[in-house]
Amino acid sequence: MTLQNSRKTQMTILLLIVGIVALMAPDLAFAGLESSLVGLKTKLTGVILPVLAVIGMAIAAISFFTGNPNAKSHMVYAILGCIFGFGAQAIVDFISQTVR
Repeated sequence: MTLQNSRKTQMTILLLIVGIVALMAPDLAFAGLESSLVGLKTKLTGVILPVLAVIGMAIAAISFFTGNPNAKSHMVYAILGCIFGFGAQAIVDFISQTVR
């Protein structure tokens, strides 16, 4: 089999898989860019950023209790992370209203 035939076979298989997925999950086939980005924004601002903020605060607390000389700066960074993590949705909404 030549390289060109191999590429045609791969493309045919890929198109077949995409077609089957489109038939099995029509919501994915009609998903737009905007709805995908809204879902990503919701997941980031609702789940991931607050979890990272809490993890940062826990690491800063451990740093403080172990007597790390940089514990004060770790606490400041953790507090800023919590502000941005828990306020991310409000920040994103404010920016999107300002841009419109």
